[in-house]
Amino acid sequence: MMGRLIIKGLQLFGHHGATREERERGQFFSLDIQLAFDFPIRDDLTQTIDYVRVIEIAQRVNEDESFRLLESFSQTIAEQVLRDLSPVQRVRVRVSKERPPLPPGILVDRVAAEVVRRRGR
Repeated sequence: MMGRLIIKGLQLFGHHGATREERERGQFFSLDIQLAFDFPIRDDLTQTIDYVRVIEIAQRVNEDESFRLLESFSQTIAEQVLRDLSPVQRVRVRVSKERPPLPPGILVDRVAAEVVRRRGR
């Protein structure tokens, strides 16, 4: 039976951003990751996806690379999840930057990029 595993509000400190200053200083990013896959029939941990493994994939991408675009950051995580976790049929990754740098007088809570990738596409 197809279901979704949802990881919401994963906070990672990374060196990503459009400007050199953002990349040097670093900042926190918030990630929401949804995985669609066939849930196990029995209550057996070996037959499902370990959400800690998903978090480790996101953490590894965050630490190993520096992205200028939220779009690239989210796409890379999604592609790595599909590559490493064969039961996953679809993955949705949203990467948010809280309080992005904007001109004086403008405030935004967050800016996010979201990508959906399906196996075989």
